[in-house]
Amino acid sequence: MRDRVLTVEGKREEDDTKTSFLHQGIAVCGFQRQFQLAEHVEVKGAKLEDGLLHVDLERIVPEEKKPRRIAINAPELKTIEGSKVA
Repeated sequence: MRDRVLTVEGKREEDDTKTSFLHQGIAVCGFQRQFQLAEHVEVKGAKLEDGLLHVDLERIVPEEKKPRRIAINAPELKTIEGSKVA
């Protein structure tokens, strides 16, 4: 990962056995895919399971960026009751 860009690439390893297939469903060429990550997102790990790549991401927000609760000191508010209009 560089400059908040996650790059995933794959290459097919050379196979020494000369096997002929009637149909080969997945292309033999390599690939490269890039993902722009949001600010404060870190890659924690990755695993290949059942032919799927799982990438674990975690959003770590610094304390100064987290929302804060601020108490508001104001004079006591009074309820105004109106009269019914016929």
